[in-house]
Amino acid sequence: MRKINCIIVDDEPLAREGLAGYVRQLDFLDLNGLCKNALEATALLHRHPVDLMFLDIEMPLLNGINFLQSLPRSPWVIFTTAYAGYALEGYRFNTVDYLVKPISFERFLQAVNKALRMIEPIQYTDKQATVQSLPDEILFIKVDKQLVRLRASDIHYIEGMQNYVAVFTGKERFVTMSSMKSILEVLPSEEFIQVHKSYIVAKSKVESIDESEVVTGPYRVPVSRRLREEVMRSLTGNRILKK
Repeated sequence: MRKINCIIVDDEPLAREGLAGYVRQLDFLDLNGLCKNALEATALLHRHPVDLMFLDIEMPLLNGINFLQSLPRSPWVIFTTAYAGYALEGYRFNTVDYLVKPISFERFLQAVNKALRMIEPIQYTDKQATVQSLPDEILFIKVDKQLVRLRASDIHYIEGMQNYVAVFTGKERFVTMSSMKSILEVLPSEEFIQVHKSYIVAKSKVESIDESEVVTGPYRVPVSRRLREEVMRSLTGNRILKK
């Protein structure tokens, strides 16, 4: 996996350094520069095009929205701002996410996981246009004080536990502070399905299903009555051989 080249554009020194500290904790991000305004960012982008930009909106000289409008080709953008009111306008661009300050590391990690899902297939396609399959989705989750790199194809199911989720692979269990909503936003939706308010399963790992549970590898996962019909339809595609 090639590193994602990124820059940070923010007029607040503490905000720039805080984001830079987050970026340096992730080995798939390569920080190419810190810019205090849009003019510095424009000059840097002319010298070194990047994949991803962490961009503040309220800045002197030229705000973030006008700066993007001035670019002939915008990189992917994660907005970082104290003003939530710009969200709708910001999504007119190549927007990955919209982070409202102060930004926690958990929220930052959620945003860059989304960026990874968007950018890595494009990098792969540019380099190997004759290959039909895309690379396996990569996710990073924070376990204790470490970032653990997981392939989506290794995940069997995910269990929500109040403010935590447990991710089960064929051999291991990883617990991280997150919500079911947050984990659903970064998982490839075509490969995972929520079968219960507290459970998400990988479709390709399901070996059997009945009215109350699915079997995935060594695990048995409950299916809620409310979601049963939708889950059955999604997993079988109505291709059921009957007597």
